[in-house]
Amino acid sequence: MNERQLQILRELGELGSVTATAEALLMTPSAVSQQLRLLQRAIPVPLTERDGRRLVLTEAGQALAAAAIEVETALSRARQTIDDFAGLPDARVSMAAFHSAAAAFFPLLLTAGGAGRPRLSFADEDVAQDRFPRLTREYDLVLAHRLEQAPPWPTTVTAVTLMREPLDVALPAGHPLAAKRRLTPRDVAGEPWITVHDGFPVMAVIDALSAAANRRLELVHRINEFTVAADVVAAGGGLALMPRWTTRPHPALVLRPLSGVHARRHVDVLHRPERAARRAVRTVLSELRRAALAIQGRGPAVEGG
Repeated sequence: MNERQLQILRELGELGSVTATAEALLMTPSAVSQQLRLLQRAIPVPLTERDGRRLVLTEAGQALAAAAIEVETALSRARQTIDDFAGLPDARVSMAAFHSAAAAFFPLLLTAGGAGRPRLSFADEDVAQDRFPRLTREYDLVLAHRLEQAPPWPTTVTAVTLMREPLDVALPAGHPLAAKRRLTPRDVAGEPWITVHDGFPVMAVIDALSAAANRRLELVHRINEFTVAADVVAAGGGLALMPRWTTRPHPALVLRPLSGVHARRHVDVLHRPERAARRAVRTVLSELRRAALAIQGRGPAVEGG
C-alpha cells in the first residue's frame, strides 16, 4: 500500500470509473487498474465491486478512501513543514469563483495586504452546483454557492461559509411593484422572468416561487451572468432574482426582498483538507473572511430587508 494507490482509490470513490480517475490523475486507465490490483493484494477484503457498468467502492473501500484523506493531509503537512519553517508567505495560491463572487472578491483580494503576501492566480468557473467540489482538484480554493436549504457539500472537501446572502427581486425603478417594500410570490408570479440555466442554485428559488404562487412562471430569458441579467431587467425584459451584496448597483434597478419562500444562498469557500496545510492558503482564507465582511457592509440598501 502506498500514497499513490490510496489517492487512486479516493478519486475512484468520487468519480465512479477507472477512465474518469485516470483523466483526473493524468494516468492511463491500465495504470490505474494495475495500481488498484496491487492495492487489493495488500487488503484481505474486497475494495471495489461492479454496479452495472460502474466500478464502485465496497464499505471497506469507502473506509480506506476516507483514511486516505487523512494520510494525504498528513503527508501534505509534512511536505509543507520546511516551507512554513523557512517562512514563505508569498507562495502562489490558485482560486476559482463563480462570476458574481469573482467580481466582488477578486479586486478586494488583489488590494489586500502588502509585500510578501501570497501570489494569487484567479479563474472564473461558472458551473452547476454539483460540479464545484470537483474544482478543488485544480485549484487551492474554490468560491461556490448553494441555497440555504440545499444538501451540504460532500465530506471530501472542507467548506467554510463566508456569507449567507439574500436573493432579492430585481425590477426596473419605474415598475409598479417597486412601490412595495416587500414582495410575495403572488405579487411576482404574473410577471415575465429572467433566470439561470437548470442545475444552477437560483433555479430552485424560481421553482419554490412557482409552487408558492400555485402557478407556473413565464421564463422568457436564461442568463447566468447577473450583470447581463440586470441590463435585461432594466430594458423591461422581465424580473430576476439578484444577490443582495455581490450584485453591482445598477442605476435603473431596485431590489426588493421576497417573502414566502426561502431565498438565501450560502457563499462558501471549498478546499481539499490538505491544502490548508500551506501557510499561504491559510493567509488567503483569512483575507476572504475579511473581504466577506467588507462586501456585506458596502452592499446596496434594500427597502424592507
